[in-house]
Amino acid sequence: MSNRVFIAQAGLAECPRKSRLPARLDLLQSGSGLMLALFMWGHMFFVASILLGETAMWSITRMFEGYFFLGGSQPRLVSGVVAGVLLIFVVHALLALRKFPASFRQLQTLRAHVKAMRHEDSTLWIWQVYTGFALFFLASAHLYQMLVWPQNIGPYASADRMWSDGLWPFYLVMLLAVELHGGIGLYRLTVKWGFPNASREFLKKLKWALTAFFLILGLATLGAYMKIGFEHRAHYGERYQPEHLPDWLERLAPPGDFAPPTELVPPATMTPERQP
Repeated sequence: MSNRVFIAQAGLAECPRKSRLPARLDLLQSGSGLMLALFMWGHMFFVASILLGETAMWSITRMFEGYFFLGGSQPRLVSGVVAGVLLIFVVHALLALRKFPASFRQLQTLRAHVKAMRHEDSTLWIWQVYTGFALFFLASAHLYQMLVWPQNIGPYASADRMWSDGLWPFYLVMLLAVELHGGIGLYRLTVKWGFPNASREFLKKLKWALTAFFLILGLATLGAYMKIGFEHRAHYGERYQPEHLPDWLERLAPPGDFAPPTELVPPATMTPERQP
């Protein structure tokens, strides 16, 4: 007997079908969260280039601005990328709000249940709610800043923002929130959609290992920017400009920006003419 015949004979065909919209929205939320998490990891490595030196960070920043390919820096390219990330962020946040407690009483009930059950995954989920709520404000402010002032990204500009502008506490809190939120989110994704031949215990260990790695990397990066900002505080607003780049990178730079210094040729020694 085919499924259609069984459904018809059982009278199930006349029953209203459940909407598939919640499942589709859940899939969209998972996909947008995955894209944001992967972007977060890539962004962390790019920002951490300051640990390799000011020139390395400057080069990566200019690369994203098209400096080595378009004959000059185009900060609006960064604004375009940030606009795309901001759109995905807003979509993800709106989809995630469907599962947030709708009232303070619901939040109290949820916390009581989590405390009574002592279920680790439920505890992780409620921490994801807390950090997601914080990121709605912190990440929005950061993305808006990068969208409107993309030219203020660089070794000195970023360091001045941390130290002279006093924003290092803001970035410290955002670092903790984004790493916890992203790590928990990726763990829940693998549990929800399945990960081949991986136990939940292994996934938890992997999640905490990745969270610890990116937190250590982020704290080291933040400390490097604060150190540069402290040393550069007397020259606030000055932009970093390297004198030289690696040869292969200088060949990609616009002509004349890194021209080799002109060597002064000493005048030829005049010899007295012989008298006839």
